[in-house]
Amino acid sequence: MSVDLATVKRVAHLARIAVTDEDAVKMQAELNAILGFVEQLNEVDVEGVEPMTSVVEMAMKKRADVVTEGDKAADIVANAPISEDHFFLVPKVVE
Repeated sequence: MSVDLATVKRVAHLARIAVTDEDAVKMQAELNAILGFVEQLNEVDVEGVEPMTSVVEMAMKKRADVVTEGDKAADIVANAPISEDHFFLVPKVVE
């Protein structure tokens, strides 16, 4: 796949990036190099390779599902500017 100058300018416009004609030519070469590398990755044989989230296999760390101290509502809202019945009060935003 090859990117032309019009496509570079369109992508820059969509990304709200101001690009001069000189910079657009440089970006065209860079984008074509990136897309060329991606096309090389498509040639790699990954048959039988399991997807992974890390280079080393590890189990996901999970905390124990145990009941902890409760009844902390008063402590949580202690520094709130305004609270009522253990709830934060905030000013109305939408009228």
